[in-house]
Amino acid sequence: MSQSYLTMLLYLLPVVFALTLYYRRHRKRDTHYRARLAETVEASIPEPLTLHPVIDTNKCIGSTACIKACPEHALGIVRGKATLVQPDHCIGHGACQAACPVEAIQLVFGTEKRGIDIPQVKPTFETNVAGIYIAGELGGMGLIRKGVDQGKRAIETIRKNKSKGGELDVVIVGAGPAGISASLAAKESGLRFVTVEQEDSLGGAIFHYPRRKLAMTAPMILPIVGKFNKYEISKEELLDFWGKITRENSIKINFSERMDAITKTGNGFLVKTSKNSYKTKNVLLAIGRRGTPRKLGVLGEEQPKVVYSLIDAEQYRDQHVLVVGGGDSAAEAALSIAAERGTTVTISCRGDEIFTRPKDKNRQQLKQCVERKTLTVYVNATVKEIGPDTVTLMYEGKDITIKNDAVIVCAGGTLPTAMLKEIGVMVTTYYGTAVAK
Repeated sequence: MSQSYLTMLLYLLPVVFALTLYYRRHRKRDTHYRARLAETVEASIPEPLTLHPVIDTNKCIGSTACIKACPEHALGIVRGKATLVQPDHCIGHGACQAACPVEAIQLVFGTEKRGIDIPQVKPTFETNVAGIYIAGELGGMGLIRKGVDQGKRAIETIRKNKSKGGELDVVIVGAGPAGISASLAAKESGLRFVTVEQEDSLGGAIFHYPRRKLAMTAPMILPIVGKFNKYEISKEELLDFWGKITRENSIKINFSERMDAITKTGNGFLVKTSKNSYKTKNVLLAIGRRGTPRKLGVLGEEQPKVVYSLIDAEQYRDQHVLVVGGGDSAAEAALSIAAERGTTVTISCRGDEIFTRPKDKNRQQLKQCVERKTLTVYVNATVKEIGPDTVTLMYEGKDITIKNDAVIVCAGGTLPTAMLKEIGVMVTTYYGTAVAK
């Protein structure tokens, strides 16, 4: 009898040991993700307005497949279920949904409290207004590869709706991923087209990324060019690639030309820009959700020293710089400039969101810089006036004047929602609405 007990014990010991290791690992992982979720809640980080996952806990089996698939580390396992522990990291690429073995994840736009306006488009990317198409970020999908694919597919439809007169076949508005892909597809299809871009460089939102920021998580297939097989690429490399393929394929882009209005004219449209007017059969809006940069509306804002995005922090070396805004773009701009030798950097924001809205990494770095006095932050402050070599802020009911050589306004953009509605495009506000697979 004792022999059989000993034998049983010998068999059970490895099982008990394995279970103990599993339990410890599980508890350690759960503690880690609980701490990250607690930090998110404490910091009052809002849920993402862009496409993001919602997990059905009744279906979720805690396989961790979605966690491994997310390159932004936005998901974690809490109490055995997948949880969006860092919503500010999510960029809506949907890899988590594809990886889930039990279909427990839905991708949704907006949340119950915070809606997001999305224009209504058909599978062909045509809106309810015949001849008006939308591709890329404006339609709710911010991924580079999605924008490339949608720009190409929109042109495939437009090719069937070519102009029979002397007007253009399509005016492409925007030279980000969707606009570049659409321009290549239009060239490949022999369409008569014009591409306009309000910035002085191509790339769309990527153009405004900080230096050396990684800009891709999946390969893409471009018209004429073929497959671009990279999983990660820096901002600079990607912009160089865009520039190279547009030059090699003689794609002309009208830079610094802002679209101002679209008017219906018979069977087509008149597109008015800041420099010209174009008669066209179709219009493809590939302008992204950044829109036209939101201005402060204060005296002195028209000066050349006032810009609306940071391109190169090094140009501000040895200068007094004011960054206006409370989000990640403001935080990243201020941190990049503060790292340059001899700079004096100040942040001004209307509320105190600069310490809650940005990603955790940016928030921690900001706090460290404030503690080291390499960066000054004025919360609940507004810009009152911008002088030639000073800026006046309204702070705690008083005017504060500081030395200034440059102002970078990171206050977001004005979406063309009003313009879309004016020409008849239907726009729906989504509050946590699921997206069809």
